[in-house]
Amino acid sequence: MSPSDLVPDGGSQLLIGGKLTPGSGGVFTTANPATGEVLGYAANADAGDMDAAIAAARHAFDTTDWSRDPGLRATALRQLRDALREHLEELREITIAEAGAPRMLTSGPQLEGPIGDLGYFADLAENYQWETDLGVASPMGIKSARRLRREPIGVVGAITPWNFPHQINFAKLGPALAAGATVVLKPAPDTPWCAAVVGRIIAEHTDIPPGVVNIVTSDDHGLGTQLVTDPRVDMISFTGSTATGRAVMTAAAGSLKKVFLELGGKSAFIVLDDADIAAAASYAAFGVCVHAGQGCAISTRLLVPRELHDQAVEAAARTLASIKPGDPAKAGTVCGPLISERQRARVERYLDIARAEGGTIVTGGGRGDGPGWFVEPTLVTGLPNSSPVAQEEIFGPVLTVIPHDGDLDAVRIANDSSYGLSGSVWGSDPERLRAVVNGVRTGTLSVNGGVWYSADAPFGGYKQSGIGREMGVLGFEEYTETKLIATGI
Repeated sequence: MSPSDLVPDGGSQLLIGGKLTPGSGGVFTTANPATGEVLGYAANADAGDMDAAIAAARHAFDTTDWSRDPGLRATALRQLRDALREHLEELREITIAEAGAPRMLTSGPQLEGPIGDLGYFADLAENYQWETDLGVASPMGIKSARRLRREPIGVVGAITPWNFPHQINFAKLGPALAAGATVVLKPAPDTPWCAAVVGRIIAEHTDIPPGVVNIVTSDDHGLGTQLVTDPRVDMISFTGSTATGRAVMTAAAGSLKKVFLELGGKSAFIVLDDADIAAAASYAAFGVCVHAGQGCAISTRLLVPRELHDQAVEAAARTLASIKPGDPAKAGTVCGPLISERQRARVERYLDIARAEGGTIVTGGGRGDGPGWFVEPTLVTGLPNSSPVAQEEIFGPVLTVIPHDGDLDAVRIANDSSYGLSGSVWGSDPERLRAVVNGVRTGTLSVNGGVWYSADAPFGGYKQSGIGREMGVLGFEEYTETKLIATGI
C-alpha cells in the first residue's frame, strides 16, 4: 500500500479556510527515521499562512453554526472517523514511514485507537449536559433562578509533537471540535505528513465547515510563537517538552489566554518486595523498548528492593538484550528508530553522562545495525536518583535501576522528581499497594500491569508534567468556558 494517494508527488498541502493550498514558504523535507532517507516534501507555511489560518478559525467560530450546534459537530466527527477508516492502510504506511512507528502499534495508540476515539467525542457532543440548574437563591435579598452553562472556548491553537502524532492530534481535535471550538493545528516538523493527510481527508471527504479545522505545517518554530501570542486565539493546547511548555506559558501570558500543557515525565516503576521481581523487571524493560522509549508516560526509573537488586537487573537485562531495534515496517518489531539524528545524539549524550558518573551500561548502549537512527535497548545501573540520567527525560530506550529500602523509601524516590506524569507499582499486598499509590504524586498510575489509557480516561500530570487533563470528560471541558446566568423571579 502506497501513501501516494494522500501525499502527491509535489508534496503535502496546508489546510486553511477549507482549502488545500501550498505553503508560501515553499517546501521542506520529511525523512524516514528507519533509513535516514528523504520521504518527500511538506508544505512550508510562513507567517502570512499562519495569519490566514487564525483568521479563518476566528471567522468560522464567530459567524457559523459550528459553535452552536452539537448535533452538527457530532455528525461531522463521525464522518471524519469513517473517512479516516476508509484510508486506514494509506495512513498506516505514512505513520510507519514518517514517525518510525512499529507496525504493531498502528493497530492501537499510533493510529486505529485514536481514530476510534473520535466516536467517543462525537457521542459526548450529543450527550453532554451543557446546562446545570443551580436552583433558586436570594443573594442580597433578590430571588434569582440560576443556571450554569458550558460554552465553547473559541479558537484553539494546538501545537503537537512527533512521537504519537495521530494520538496527540486527535486528542486535541476530538474534544475541541466536540466542544464547538475551531482549531489551528501546528504539528511537529518531524511528522508533517501525518497531520497534512488528515487535512486532505477533511477537505475532500467530510462536510466540516471551512475554517473549523486549519492545519499549518512548517519547519519554522516561530510560527508556534505567532499562534501562542495572537489575541484572536483563545486557548493554546500544547504537548511537548517541559522547557518548551514554560516558553508557551510565558508567551501566552501577554494575552492571558487559557493554556493546556501536557509535558514531560520521568516516571518510576516501583517494585515492592512481595512482587514477582523477575516478572516486574521484565515488564518494565519491555515498556522502555516500545516505540524506542519515545513516550512521555513510559516508566524509565525501575525502583527495586535493595536486597533484590541483582535479580531485577538480571531479569531486565535479559529482556532488553532480547529486543533488537529494527525495521518498524516489519510485523514483529517493538523497538523502532528514534525520530532523528538529533534525538539519537541526545540519547547518546545521556549514556556518556552515565559512564562519566560511574554508572554501568549492563546491556545495550550501541547503535545496532542498519542505516537509520537506532539505539539499542539499554540498562543503566549504579547511579543515584540525583543523576541527570535519573532526573531528566531522555526519550529513548533507556532504563535506569535504582535500589530502595522499603515502601516509604520507594515513594520518596519516586516523588524526588520535577515531574509527575505517570508510573507503575507492582506488589501482592492490597493495603501496601494502596498506601504506595496514595503516596506517589502522579497523574496516572498502573498497578500490576493495569492499563489506564482510553478515550474516557483523563490524562495529565502533576508538577512540571503539565496543567490540565486530556481525554475524557475533563479533557473535553478544557475546551469550554463556564457561564453563570441568574434570572430575577
